[in-house]
Amino acid sequence: MTREYTIVITPEPDGGFTITVPALPGYVGFADIEEEALALAEEGIRFHIESLIAEGQPVPEEVEHPRILRLSVAA
Repeated sequence: MTREYTIVITPEPDGGFTITVPALPGYVGFADIEEEALALAEEGIRFHIESLIAEGQPVPEEVEHPRILRLSVAA
């Protein structure tokens, strides 16, 4: 079965990238370069789903693409 998920790749101030998957809250990855982040995300999502299935947990499906918005706040 093929699933599709939105991933968020966030550049870190000290270098590298943090990878999150909004539909899979337990998944977080880190990579040094963006290309590596994509490969790690694919592998990590697959492992995360396999772990959920092995534990008898439901596998979340992405129902709607998340929106990322920018908000300016005076502080």
